[in-house]
Amino acid sequence: MARHWRAWGAPFLVNLLLGVPAVVPIWLVWYVLANGPLAEYGGSMRNPTENDGMALWLVIVVPVVALFGLIWWLANEPLRRRTALAPRSFWLLCVLVPFLPTAVLIANSP
Repeated sequence: MARHWRAWGAPFLVNLLLGVPAVVPIWLVWYVLANGPLAEYGGSMRNPTENDGMALWLVIVVPVVALFGLIWWLANEPLRRRTALAPRSFWLLCVLVPFLPTAVLIANSP
């Protein structure tokens, strides 16, 4: 069990910590999708005060998501070389774990 923990423990903890600031880009992407394409096709209700267009939001969202993606990649690439996990398992873990803090926040919201 200890050997198995060593294989995925560090990537799990690093990505869990990265998940805390990831709440912001995840929310921004959701907001753009909910007020843009999903609202167009009836998947969500558009915010009634969102009448400035989506260009302003994209100017904000793209740099924030790109910066987080760069930080995420720079944190995980060195870990990949040091872990005993298979590449597919490693990257699946690294993609899914940052969503945990957002999921906890959604689950605990009123």
